[in-house]
Amino acid sequence: MNRSSPGWPPGWEGEDHAAAWAAFRASAVAAGPPWVALAEGDEGGDAAHDGEAARLAFERRLVPTAPVTGLLTGYWEPEIAAALAPSPDFAVPLLGRPPGDGPFADRAAVMAGALARHALAWAADPLEAFLLEVQGSGRLRLPDGAVRRIGYAGQNGHPYRSIGRILVARGAIAAEAVSIPAIRAWAAAHPAELPALLAENPSVVFFRWLDLPPDRGPLGTLGVPLLPGRSLAVDPAHVPLGAPVWVEAAGEPGFPRLMIAQDTGGAIRGPGRADAFLGWGAEAGERAGRLKAQARLTVLLPRDRP
Repeated sequence: MNRSSPGWPPGWEGEDHAAAWAAFRASAVAAGPPWVALAEGDEGGDAAHDGEAARLAFERRLVPTAPVTGLLTGYWEPEIAAALAPSPDFAVPLLGRPPGDGPFADRAAVMAGALARHALAWAADPLEAFLLEVQGSGRLRLPDGAVRRIGYAGQNGHPYRSIGRILVARGAIAAEAVSIPAIRAWAAAHPAELPALLAENPSVVFFRWLDLPPDRGPLGTLGVPLLPGRSLAVDPAHVPLGAPVWVEAAGEPGFPRLMIAQDTGGAIRGPGRADAFLGWGAEAGERAGRLKAQARLTVLLPRDRP
């Protein structure tokens, strides 16, 4: 069997191409032209189960573009404690989208009670609710043990400010050490200062209820469930949604690998910026919170594009 792939990135031959092709096909219809046609055909049928057929399908239909150096981070679907009605133990609103075009109240106003009538649920922990907003979707563990899913429904129209960068600028966390675990540690040591820090990010994310089975990922921008280790959030101004992207991340286990541009994010800006979806729950959150690596992104585009 010939495994030589001249012109393709280092590590390409060792990829699980069948798994990557399955992820590619899953979002092709939602992504629209030209991806639908590229994911169809005889090769595509075999490629879902045959790694060699999948590799050939990618190589015959797509071509790697010039790699771009940038930053790779990780994201996940958090699961947090919440209730459907406010109480002293559950006082942090998770908002549905208000009617109208906005801009809507900023975070400081929301923390003071603005838009409370639009709350879908109420979280117990302000930092975990904030991190759920940053991730854009989540699982709410209710007092009776039930779990409900919420997903991104919009944003209040105010710019996003990174609380990690704010803490670095203040000297509270070293730039090389900033991570979600580091932010959690700071918050645990400075609970009285946390509300003011959160209010410095005026952006608020709105949610909607999702009806998804527990073994499926949240819905990404393309409207298809995200796949751990295969779904990638990108800046669609630079990377077309639906495109396969070869992701190299210095020193990170599990890379390089082929991922599919299926999602976007408020902090994901520029051709070299990407966010890898790593799953749901505490373990995925731990890995995602620590993933921050220099990356090389190689976008695969149609071979016969104009």
